[in-house]
Amino acid sequence: QLQLVESGGGLVQPGGSLRLSCAASGFTLDRYAIAWFRQAPGKEREGVSCISSSGGSKQYVDSVKGRFTISRDNTKNTVYLQMNSLKPEDTAIYSCAALHVSADFVCYYYGMDYWGKGTLVTVSS
Repeated sequence: QLQLVESGGGLVQPGGSLRLSCAASGFTLDRYAIAWFRQAPGKEREGVSCISSSGGSKQYVDSVKGRFTISRDNTKNTVYLQMNSLKPEDTAIYSCAALHVSADFVCYYYGMDYWGKGTLVTVSS
């Protein structure tokens, strides 16, 4: 069964850190660009960060630049999102998604092939 599973969410105080993981099973991620999305209550889903298949290209939405870092370990079939200096407005369900790509150094927030179910991140004192 082809699936993505997120983990690492939880409750953290403002200014704290979390590291989310996105693990693939049933397929290998090395030919997939990966994107992290989040959806806060009452808001539309937004793309947060994405990474190319080899990890050579990364993108971040402006609101998380300098605080979040995306990375991947293709030997572990896993992509990570390190989130530092968390703010209450970062509270959301975070999901990862995979897009099969034929070229490296590209990543997108649309046309995704596989989605995880998400993990909840709550930033509150």
